[in-house]
Amino acid sequence: MTENLMVKTEPLVEPISAAGSNQVSKHSLVDPELNEFLYIYEELVRSRFSAITNTLKTLSIYQHELDFVTRAQRIALDQLHYELPLSLLEDSWVSGLNLRALHSYCIFRSFKECVAKARFDQASWRERIALHTSFIHSCGYHTVNISSCADGRLQGLLSFILRLVPSESIYVKSYAGAMFNIEEDIVNWAHRELERLTGGLPGDEDKNYLKIAVYHYSSSNPAHQGCAAHGSDTEKALKSALERLNELRAAINNTYGRGAAPDILLIGVDTDIDSIRVHFPDVSGDINPDRYIDSGKIYQESIGMDQETARMYISDALDKAESGLSSEKGKMAAGMRSLVVGLVEANLSQIEFVIQYHAGRYRVIGHNERFICAGESMNELHLRNKYYFAHLNTVEEAAVHLDVGVKIFTELNIKHGLAIPILVHYHYSSRVPGARERVIQRCRRVKAAIESRYSKLHERGLLNCQIAISDKVGTERCTFIEDEVKVAEH
Repeated sequence: MTENLMVKTEPLVEPISAAGSNQVSKHSLVDPELNEFLYIYEELVRSRFSAITNTLKTLSIYQHELDFVTRAQRIALDQLHYELPLSLLEDSWVSGLNLRALHSYCIFRSFKECVAKARFDQASWRERIALHTSFIHSCGYHTVNISSCADGRLQGLLSFILRLVPSESIYVKSYAGAMFNIEEDIVNWAHRELERLTGGLPGDEDKNYLKIAVYHYSSSNPAHQGCAAHGSDTEKALKSALERLNELRAAINNTYGRGAAPDILLIGVDTDIDSIRVHFPDVSGDINPDRYIDSGKIYQESIGMDQETARMYISDALDKAESGLSSEKGKMAAGMRSLVVGLVEANLSQIEFVIQYHAGRYRVIGHNERFICAGESMNELHLRNKYYFAHLNTVEEAAVHLDVGVKIFTELNIKHGLAIPILVHYHYSSRVPGARERVIQRCRRVKAAIESRYSKLHERGLLNCQIAISDKVGTERCTFIEDEVKVAEH
Protein backbone atom coordinates (compact mmCIF):
# COMPACT_ATOMS: atom_id res chain seq x y z
CA MET A 1 0.00 0.00 0.00
CA THR A 2 1.21 3.49 -0.72
CA GLU A 3 0.90 6.55 1.41
CA ASN A 4 -1.07 9.57 0.34
CA LEU A 5 -0.20 13.22 0.35
CA MET A 6 1.56 14.30 3.51
CA VAL A 7 1.40 17.96 4.52
CA LYS A 8 3.76 19.34 7.12
CA THR A 9 1.98 21.78 9.40
CA GLU A 10 2.39 22.82 12.99
CA PRO A 11 0.69 20.52 15.52
CA LEU A 12 -1.60 21.91 18.20
CA VAL A 13 1.24 21.80 20.73
CA GLU A 14 4.74 20.35 20.82
CA PRO A 15 4.52 16.53 20.65
CA ILE A 16 5.31 14.56 23.78
CA SER A 17 8.78 13.16 23.26
CA ALA A 18 8.19 9.40 23.52
CA ALA A 19 5.42 6.90 24.09
CA GLY A 20 5.16 5.00 27.33
CA SER A 21 3.27 4.51 30.55
CA ASN A 22 5.50 7.03 32.37
CA GLN A 23 4.28 9.89 30.20
CA VAL A 24 2.88 12.93 31.96
CA SER A 25 -0.26 14.30 30.35
CA LYS A 26 -0.07 17.90 29.15
CA HIS A 27 -3.79 18.42 29.83
CA SER A 28 -5.42 17.74 33.20
CA LEU A 29 -8.58 16.23 31.68
CA VAL A 30 -6.69 13.69 29.55
CA ASP A 31 -6.51 10.01 30.54
CA PRO A 32 -2.91 9.00 29.62
CA GLU A 33 -3.37 5.37 30.68
CA LEU A 34 -6.37 4.98 28.38
CA ASN A 35 -4.33 6.54 25.59
CA GLU A 36 -1.57 4.01 26.16
CA PHE A 37 -4.04 1.10 26.03
CA LEU A 38 -5.48 2.43 22.78
CA TYR A 39 -2.00 2.83 21.30
CA ILE A 40 -1.11 -0.77 22.17
CA TYR A 41 -4.33 -1.88 20.47
CA GLU A 42 -3.59 0.28 17.43
CA GLU A 43 -0.10 -1.18 17.05
CA LEU A 44 -1.34 -4.73 17.53
CA VAL A 45 -4.00 -4.43 14.82
CA ARG A 46 -1.71 -2.65 12.39
CA SER A 47 0.96 -5.32 12.84
CA ARG A 48 -1.44 -7.94 11.46
CA PHE A 49 -1.58 -6.03 8.18
CA SER A 50 1.89 -4.50 7.94
CA ALA A 51 3.62 -7.88 7.49
CA ILE A 52 1.62 -8.81 4.38
CA THR A 53 3.64 -7.00 1.72
CA ASN A 54 7.06 -8.24 2.83
CA THR A 55 5.72 -11.78 3.26
CA LEU A 56 4.43 -11.85 -0.31
CA LYS A 57 7.66 -10.37 -1.63
CA THR A 58 9.54 -13.17 0.10
CA LEU A 59 7.22 -15.81 -1.39
CA SER A 60 7.74 -14.43 -4.88
CA ILE A 61 11.48 -15.16 -4.55
CA TYR A 62 10.91 -18.88 -3.89
CA GLN A 63 7.92 -19.56 -6.17
CA HIS A 64 9.87 -21.83 -8.56
CA GLU A 65 11.59 -23.93 -5.88
CA LEU A 66 10.71 -27.64 -5.63
CA ASP A 67 9.55 -27.34 -2.03
CA PHE A 68 7.77 -24.02 -2.59
CA VAL A 69 4.35 -24.93 -1.13
CA THR A 70 5.85 -26.26 2.10
CA ARG A 71 8.23 -23.32 2.38
CA ALA A 72 5.47 -20.80 1.61
CA GLN A 73 3.20 -22.16 4.32
CA ARG A 74 6.05 -22.10 6.81
CA ILE A 75 6.83 -18.47 5.96
CA ALA A 76 3.14 -17.50 6.14
CA LEU A 77 2.69 -19.15 9.54
CA ASP A 78 5.83 -17.48 10.85
CA GLN A 79 5.05 -13.99 9.53
CA LEU A 80 1.24 -13.88 9.32
CA HIS A 81 0.22 -16.66 11.75
CA TYR A 82 -2.09 -18.39 9.27
CA GLU A 83 -1.74 -20.59 6.20
CA LEU A 84 -2.48 -19.60 2.63
CA PRO A 85 -4.94 -21.32 0.25
CA LEU A 86 -3.29 -24.25 -1.55
CA SER A 87 -5.12 -23.30 -4.74
CA LEU A 88 -3.08 -20.09 -4.90
CA LEU A 89 0.24 -21.84 -4.30
CA GLU A 90 0.28 -25.21 -6.05
CA ASP A 91 0.40 -24.07 -9.70
CA SER A 92 2.76 -21.14 -9.23
CA TRP A 93 5.55 -23.00 -11.09
CA VAL A 94 3.43 -22.87 -14.27
CA SER A 95 2.14 -19.32 -14.46
CA GLY A 96 3.70 -17.64 -11.45
CA LEU A 97 2.15 -16.61 -8.17
CA ASN A 98 -1.12 -14.71 -8.35
CA LEU A 99 0.14 -12.03 -6.01
CA ARG A 100 -2.96 -9.88 -6.44
CA ALA A 101 -5.23 -12.68 -5.25
CA LEU A 102 -2.83 -13.59 -2.42
CA HIS A 103 -2.68 -9.98 -1.30
CA SER A 104 -6.48 -9.73 -1.18
CA TYR A 105 -6.75 -13.04 0.67
CA CYS A 106 -4.21 -11.91 3.28
CA ILE A 107 -6.07 -8.64 3.80
CA PHE A 108 -9.34 -10.51 4.41
CA ARG A 109 -7.67 -13.15 6.59
CA SER A 110 -5.87 -10.58 8.73
CA PHE A 111 -9.14 -8.73 9.22
CA LYS A 112 -10.78 -11.98 10.29
CA GLU A 113 -8.01 -12.46 12.86
CA CYS A 114 -8.75 -8.98 14.27
CA VAL A 115 -12.45 -9.82 14.54
CA ALA A 116 -11.79 -13.17 16.21
CA LYS A 117 -9.48 -11.63 18.79
CA ALA A 118 -11.38 -8.37 19.31
CA ARG A 119 -12.71 -9.25 22.76
CA PHE A 120 -9.22 -9.94 24.06
CA ASP A 121 -7.50 -7.12 22.14
CA GLN A 122 -9.96 -4.46 23.34
CA ALA A 123 -10.52 -5.56 26.94
CA SER A 124 -8.18 -3.03 28.56
CA TRP A 125 -9.55 0.12 26.93
CA ARG A 126 -13.21 -0.89 26.85
CA GLU A 127 -13.19 -1.09 30.65
CA ARG A 128 -11.62 2.34 31.00
CA ILE A 129 -13.53 4.50 28.51
CA ALA A 130 -15.60 7.03 30.45
CA LEU A 131 -18.58 7.43 28.14
CA HIS A 132 -20.41 4.16 28.68
CA THR A 133 -24.06 3.44 27.95
CA SER A 134 -24.90 4.57 31.48
CA PHE A 135 -23.60 8.05 30.65
CA ILE A 136 -25.82 8.21 27.55
CA HIS A 137 -28.79 7.15 29.67
CA SER A 138 -27.99 9.84 32.25
CA CYS A 139 -28.22 12.41 29.46
CA GLY A 140 -31.76 11.24 28.73
CA TYR A 141 -31.22 8.97 25.70
CA HIS A 142 -32.02 5.29 25.34
CA THR A 143 -30.39 5.04 21.88
CA VAL A 144 -27.73 6.96 19.97
CA ASN A 145 -27.74 6.26 16.23
CA ILE A 146 -24.69 7.75 14.50
CA SER A 147 -24.34 8.15 10.75
CA SER A 148 -20.77 9.06 9.86
CA CYS A 149 -19.09 9.33 6.50
CA ALA A 150 -17.88 5.99 5.15
CA ASP A 151 -14.34 7.39 4.92
CA GLY A 152 -11.85 5.03 6.56
CA ARG A 153 -10.39 7.88 8.61
CA LEU A 154 -13.58 7.77 10.71
CA GLN A 155 -13.42 4.03 11.44
CA GLY A 156 -12.15 4.83 14.94
CA LEU A 157 -14.98 7.31 15.56
CA LEU A 158 -16.57 5.67 18.59
CA SER A 159 -13.66 4.28 20.56
CA PHE A 160 -10.96 6.81 19.66
CA ILE A 161 -12.44 10.13 18.54
CA LEU A 162 -15.61 10.23 20.67
CA ARG A 163 -14.45 7.77 23.35
CA LEU A 164 -17.88 6.07 23.39
CA VAL A 165 -18.17 2.36 24.12
CA PRO A 166 -19.95 0.56 21.26
CA SER A 167 -23.13 -1.21 22.38
CA GLU A 168 -26.67 -2.01 21.31
CA SER A 169 -27.61 1.48 22.48
CA ILE A 170 -24.72 3.27 20.74
CA TYR A 171 -23.90 2.30 17.20
CA VAL A 172 -22.63 3.64 13.88
CA LYS A 173 -23.82 3.10 10.31
CA SER A 174 -21.64 4.79 7.71
CA TYR A 175 -22.56 6.26 4.35
CA ALA A 176 -20.58 8.20 1.75
CA GLY A 177 -20.72 11.84 2.81
CA ALA A 178 -22.81 10.87 5.88
CA MET A 179 -25.83 10.80 3.55
CA PHE A 180 -27.84 8.21 5.44
CA ASN A 181 -31.02 6.59 4.16
CA ILE A 182 -33.97 8.44 5.72
CA GLU A 183 -36.52 5.67 5.19
CA GLU A 184 -34.20 3.13 6.79
CA ASP A 185 -33.57 5.46 9.72
CA ILE A 186 -37.30 5.87 10.26
CA VAL A 187 -37.56 2.09 10.54
CA ASN A 188 -34.65 1.99 13.01
CA TRP A 189 -36.22 4.76 15.09
CA ALA A 190 -39.65 3.10 15.06
CA HIS A 191 -38.17 -0.25 16.12
CA ARG A 192 -36.39 1.23 19.14
CA GLU A 193 -39.38 3.37 20.10
CA LEU A 194 -41.61 0.29 19.97
CA GLU A 195 -39.19 -1.54 22.23
CA ARG A 196 -39.27 1.39 24.64
CA LEU A 197 -43.08 1.64 24.68
CA THR A 198 -43.56 -2.12 25.15
CA GLY A 199 -41.09 -2.39 28.04
CA GLY A 200 -38.28 -3.83 25.96
CA LEU A 201 -35.88 -1.18 27.31
CA PRO A 202 -36.35 -1.45 31.10
CA GLY A 203 -35.66 1.83 32.88
CA ASP A 204 -35.60 3.83 29.65
CA GLU A 205 -39.33 4.42 29.27
CA ASP A 206 -38.96 8.19 29.67
CA LYS A 207 -35.83 8.58 27.54
CA ASN A 208 -35.43 9.84 23.99
CA TYR A 209 -33.72 8.76 20.76
CA LEU A 210 -30.74 10.73 19.46
CA LYS A 211 -29.58 10.90 15.85
CA ILE A 212 -26.05 12.17 15.16
CA ALA A 213 -24.54 12.90 11.76
CA VAL A 214 -20.75 13.18 11.43
CA TYR A 215 -19.03 14.99 8.57
CA HIS A 216 -15.28 15.51 8.25
CA TYR A 217 -12.64 17.85 6.88
CA SER A 218 -8.89 18.36 6.69
CA SER A 219 -7.47 21.47 8.35
CA SER A 220 -4.09 21.26 6.61
CA ASN A 221 -5.26 20.36 3.10
CA PRO A 222 -8.99 21.18 2.96
CA ALA A 223 -9.28 21.32 -0.83
CA HIS A 224 -7.94 17.79 -1.43
CA GLN A 225 -8.12 15.67 1.74
CA GLY A 226 -11.64 16.42 2.91
CA CYS A 227 -14.74 14.35 2.17
CA ALA A 228 -14.39 12.70 -1.24
CA ALA A 229 -18.17 12.32 -1.57
CA HIS A 230 -18.53 16.11 -1.38
CA GLY A 231 -15.49 17.01 -3.45
CA SER A 232 -13.50 18.02 -0.34
CA ASP A 233 -15.94 20.93 0.14
CA THR A 234 -16.29 21.28 3.92
CA GLU A 235 -19.26 23.65 3.76
CA LYS A 236 -21.10 21.30 1.43
CA ALA A 237 -20.35 18.31 3.68
CA LEU A 238 -21.64 20.18 6.73
CA LYS A 239 -24.80 21.52 5.09
CA SER A 240 -25.63 18.20 3.43
CA ALA A 241 -25.39 16.31 6.74
CA LEU A 242 -27.52 18.93 8.52
CA GLU A 243 -30.08 18.88 5.74
CA ARG A 244 -30.36 15.10 6.05
CA LEU A 245 -30.91 15.41 9.83
CA ASN A 246 -33.63 18.00 9.32
CA GLU A 247 -35.31 15.86 6.68
CA LEU A 248 -35.39 12.94 9.12
CA ARG A 249 -37.03 15.07 11.80
CA ALA A 250 -39.58 16.41 9.35
CA ALA A 251 -40.36 12.94 8.04
CA ILE A 252 -41.02 11.51 11.51
CA ASN A 253 -43.04 14.55 12.64
CA ASN A 254 -45.13 14.46 9.48
CA THR A 255 -45.74 10.73 9.83
CA TYR A 256 -46.22 10.25 13.57
CA GLY A 257 -47.21 13.72 14.78
CA ARG A 258 -45.37 16.87 15.72
CA GLY A 259 -42.97 16.28 18.61
CA ALA A 260 -42.34 12.63 17.77
CA ALA A 261 -39.01 13.30 16.04
CA PRO A 262 -35.76 12.40 17.81
CA ASP A 263 -33.18 14.89 19.01
CA ILE A 264 -30.36 15.64 16.59
CA LEU A 265 -26.69 16.58 16.85
CA LEU A 266 -24.11 17.43 14.18
CA ILE A 267 -20.39 16.73 14.65
CA GLY A 268 -17.48 17.66 12.41
CA VAL A 269 -14.14 15.82 12.66
CA ASP A 270 -10.80 17.27 11.59
CA THR A 271 -9.29 13.97 10.43
CA ASP A 272 -5.76 15.44 10.51
CA ILE A 273 -5.76 15.71 14.31
CA ASP A 274 -9.08 14.09 15.38
CA SER A 275 -10.47 17.22 17.05
CA ILE A 276 -14.22 17.75 16.85
CA ARG A 277 -16.70 20.56 16.27
CA VAL A 278 -20.04 19.96 17.96
CA HIS A 279 -22.94 21.85 16.37
CA PHE A 280 -25.59 21.74 19.08
CA PRO A 281 -29.33 22.48 18.96
CA ASP A 282 -31.36 25.24 20.59
CA VAL A 283 -34.32 24.66 22.89
CA SER A 284 -36.50 23.74 19.90
CA GLY A 285 -34.00 21.16 18.68
CA ASP A 286 -32.90 23.23 15.67
CA ILE A 287 -29.20 23.42 14.75
CA ASN A 288 -27.54 26.56 13.44
CA PRO A 289 -24.41 25.42 11.54
CA ASP A 290 -22.52 28.53 12.68
CA ARG A 291 -23.03 27.74 16.35
CA TYR A 292 -20.58 25.14 17.65
CA ILE A 293 -17.85 24.39 20.15
CA ASP A 294 -14.40 23.32 18.92
CA SER A 295 -12.43 20.83 21.04
CA GLY A 296 -9.12 21.74 19.37
CA LYS A 297 -9.49 25.34 20.48
CA ILE A 298 -10.60 24.22 23.94
CA TYR A 299 -7.52 21.99 24.24
CA GLN A 300 -5.12 24.80 23.34
CA GLU A 301 -6.72 27.35 25.62
CA SER A 302 -7.14 25.15 28.71
CA ILE A 303 -3.69 23.51 28.90
CA GLY A 304 -2.19 24.18 32.31
CA MET A 305 -5.51 24.45 34.11
CA ASP A 306 -6.44 22.01 36.87
CA GLN A 307 -9.37 19.70 36.25
CA GLU A 308 -12.01 21.83 37.96
CA THR A 309 -10.91 25.00 36.18
CA ALA A 310 -10.67 23.22 32.82
CA ARG A 311 -14.19 21.82 33.17
CA MET A 312 -15.45 25.28 34.07
CA TYR A 313 -13.70 26.62 30.97
CA ILE A 314 -15.52 24.12 28.75
CA SER A 315 -18.83 25.08 30.34
CA ASP A 316 -18.14 28.79 29.89
CA ALA A 317 -17.11 28.25 26.25
CA LEU A 318 -20.39 26.45 25.65
CA ASP A 319 -22.31 29.30 27.31
CA LYS A 320 -20.60 31.82 25.02
CA ALA A 321 -21.35 29.73 21.94
CA GLU A 322 -25.01 29.43 22.98
CA SER A 323 -25.46 33.14 23.55
CA GLY A 324 -23.32 34.24 20.61
CA LEU A 325 -26.16 34.29 18.10
CA SER A 326 -28.96 36.58 19.22
CA SER A 327 -31.45 35.03 16.82
CA GLU A 328 -31.41 31.67 18.59
CA LYS A 329 -34.56 30.54 20.39
CA GLY A 330 -32.99 29.51 23.68
CA LYS A 331 -30.55 27.14 25.27
CA MET A 332 -30.45 23.40 24.66
CA ALA A 333 -31.93 20.89 27.09
CA ALA A 334 -29.86 19.97 30.15
CA GLY A 335 -29.31 16.38 28.98
CA MET A 336 -28.05 17.49 25.58
CA ARG A 337 -25.73 19.97 27.26
CA SER A 338 -24.27 17.23 29.47
CA LEU A 339 -23.69 15.10 26.39
CA VAL A 340 -21.94 17.90 24.47
CA VAL A 341 -19.69 18.70 27.43
CA GLY A 342 -18.91 15.00 27.89
CA LEU A 343 -18.00 14.51 24.21
CA VAL A 344 -15.74 17.57 24.16
CA GLU A 345 -13.95 16.56 27.34
CA ALA A 346 -13.48 12.98 26.15
CA ASN A 347 -12.11 14.15 22.80
CA LEU A 348 -9.33 16.07 24.57
CA SER A 349 -7.73 12.68 25.29
CA GLN A 350 -7.85 11.79 21.59
CA ILE A 351 -6.22 15.11 20.65
CA GLU A 352 -3.40 14.34 23.05
CA PHE A 353 -3.26 10.76 21.74
CA VAL A 354 -2.47 12.16 18.28
CA ILE A 355 0.05 14.57 19.80
CA GLN A 356 1.80 11.86 21.81
CA TYR A 357 1.80 8.98 19.35
CA HIS A 358 1.50 10.68 15.95
CA ALA A 359 3.60 13.84 16.34
CA GLY A 360 0.55 16.11 16.61
CA ARG A 361 -0.87 15.31 13.16
CA TYR A 362 -1.28 12.01 11.35
CA ARG A 363 1.59 11.37 8.97
CA VAL A 364 -0.82 10.08 6.33
CA ILE A 365 -3.64 12.62 6.38
CA GLY A 366 -5.48 11.07 3.43
CA HIS A 367 -6.79 7.63 2.58
CA ASN A 368 -4.81 4.53 3.48
CA GLU A 369 -7.54 1.91 3.85
CA ARG A 370 -6.84 -1.78 3.29
CA PHE A 371 -10.14 -2.91 1.74
CA ILE A 372 -13.78 -2.04 1.05
CA CYS A 373 -16.48 -3.57 3.24
CA ALA A 374 -19.77 -3.65 1.33
CA GLY A 375 -23.11 -4.50 2.91
CA GLU A 376 -23.22 -4.35 6.70
CA SER A 377 -20.25 -3.24 8.75
CA MET A 378 -18.37 -5.37 11.24
CA ASN A 379 -18.60 -3.58 14.59
CA GLU A 380 -15.66 -5.45 16.11
CA LEU A 381 -12.87 -3.38 14.56
CA HIS A 382 -12.34 0.22 15.67
CA LEU A 383 -9.32 1.79 14.05
CA ARG A 384 -8.57 4.60 11.63
CA ASN A 385 -8.10 3.79 7.94
CA LYS A 386 -8.59 0.02 8.15
CA TYR A 387 -11.40 -0.14 5.60
CA TYR A 388 -13.80 1.96 3.57
CA PHE A 389 -17.40 1.03 4.29
CA ALA A 390 -20.21 1.07 1.72
CA HIS A 391 -23.53 0.42 3.42
CA LEU A 392 -25.89 -1.19 0.94
CA ASN A 393 -29.08 -3.17 0.57
CA THR A 394 -28.61 -3.48 -3.19
CA VAL A 395 -25.72 -2.45 -5.41
CA GLU A 396 -28.00 -0.17 -7.43
CA GLU A 397 -29.04 1.80 -4.33
CA ALA A 398 -25.49 2.10 -3.05
CA ALA A 399 -23.81 2.80 -6.39
CA VAL A 400 -22.55 6.21 -5.26
CA HIS A 401 -21.02 4.74 -2.08
CA LEU A 402 -19.27 1.95 -3.99
CA ASP A 403 -18.08 4.29 -6.73
CA VAL A 404 -16.44 6.56 -4.16
CA GLY A 405 -14.68 3.55 -2.64
CA VAL A 406 -13.48 2.24 -5.99
CA LYS A 407 -12.20 5.72 -6.87
CA ILE A 408 -10.22 5.80 -3.63
CA PHE A 409 -8.75 2.33 -4.20
CA THR A 410 -7.87 3.14 -7.79
CA GLU A 411 -5.24 5.44 -6.30
CA LEU A 412 -4.33 3.22 -3.36
CA ASN A 413 -4.12 -0.16 -5.11
CA ILE A 414 -4.77 -0.32 -8.85
CA LYS A 415 -2.31 2.45 -9.60
CA HIS A 416 0.37 0.21 -8.04
CA GLY A 417 -0.71 -3.08 -9.60
CA LEU A 418 -2.76 -4.45 -6.70
CA ALA A 419 -6.41 -5.51 -6.84
CA ILE A 420 -9.24 -3.88 -4.89
CA PRO A 421 -10.28 -6.26 -2.07
CA ILE A 422 -14.05 -6.06 -1.39
CA LEU A 423 -15.52 -7.93 1.57
CA VAL A 424 -19.26 -8.52 1.07
CA HIS A 425 -20.61 -8.92 4.60
CA TYR A 426 -24.09 -9.25 6.08
CA HIS A 427 -25.60 -10.28 9.41
CA TYR A 428 -28.34 -12.83 10.04
CA SER A 429 -30.21 -13.96 13.16
CA SER A 430 -29.90 -17.60 14.17
CA ARG A 431 -33.25 -17.18 15.94
CA VAL A 432 -34.93 -16.97 12.52
CA PRO A 433 -35.29 -20.32 10.71
CA GLY A 434 -33.53 -20.33 7.34
CA ALA A 435 -31.93 -16.91 7.88
CA ARG A 436 -28.38 -18.16 7.43
CA GLU A 437 -29.08 -19.76 4.06
CA ARG A 438 -30.95 -16.67 2.88
CA VAL A 439 -28.16 -14.27 3.86
CA ILE A 440 -25.62 -16.45 2.02
CA GLN A 441 -27.73 -16.19 -1.12
CA ARG A 442 -27.98 -12.44 -0.60
CA CYS A 443 -24.20 -12.17 -0.31
CA ARG A 444 -23.76 -14.10 -3.53
CA ARG A 445 -26.22 -11.86 -5.37
CA VAL A 446 -24.43 -8.73 -4.14
CA LYS A 447 -21.03 -10.17 -5.03
CA ALA A 448 -22.23 -10.99 -8.55
CA ALA A 449 -23.71 -7.50 -8.92
CA ILE A 450 -20.45 -5.85 -7.81
CA GLU A 451 -18.41 -7.97 -10.21
CA SER A 452 -20.84 -7.05 -12.98
CA ARG A 453 -20.78 -3.32 -12.20
CA TYR A 454 -16.97 -3.27 -12.26
CA SER A 455 -16.63 -6.04 -14.84
CA LYS A 456 -13.53 -4.57 -16.53
CA LEU A 457 -11.63 -4.55 -13.24
CA HIS A 458 -12.89 -8.01 -12.29
CA GLU A 459 -11.92 -9.55 -15.65
CA ARG A 460 -8.40 -8.14 -15.32
CA GLY A 461 -7.99 -9.56 -11.82
CA LEU A 462 -8.07 -6.07 -10.31
CA LEU A 463 -11.11 -6.66 -8.11
CA ASN A 464 -11.41 -9.56 -5.66
CA CYS A 465 -14.59 -10.19 -3.67
CA GLN A 466 -14.87 -12.32 -0.54
CA ILE A 467 -18.22 -13.25 1.09
CA ALA A 468 -18.55 -13.29 4.89
CA ILE A 469 -21.48 -13.58 7.29
CA SER A 470 -22.01 -13.01 11.02
CA ASP A 471 -24.73 -13.96 13.49
CA LYS A 472 -26.34 -10.99 15.28
CA VAL A 473 -27.36 -13.05 18.30
CA GLY A 474 -24.90 -15.95 18.30
CA THR A 475 -21.13 -16.40 18.27
CA GLU A 476 -20.48 -16.78 14.53
CA ARG A 477 -18.39 -13.86 13.28
CA CYS A 478 -16.98 -13.16 9.82
CA THR A 479 -17.28 -16.69 8.42
CA PHE A 480 -15.88 -16.97 4.90
CA ILE A 481 -18.52 -18.86 2.92
CA GLU A 482 -16.13 -20.13 0.22
CA ASP A 483 -14.14 -21.87 2.93
CA GLU A 484 -17.21 -23.86 3.94
CA VAL A 485 -17.87 -24.93 0.36
CA LYS A 486 -14.33 -26.23 -0.06
CA VAL A 487 -14.52 -28.19 3.20
CA ALA A 488 -17.84 -29.73 2.11
CA GLU A 489 -16.28 -30.84 -1.20
CA HIS A 490 -13.70 -32.89 0.68
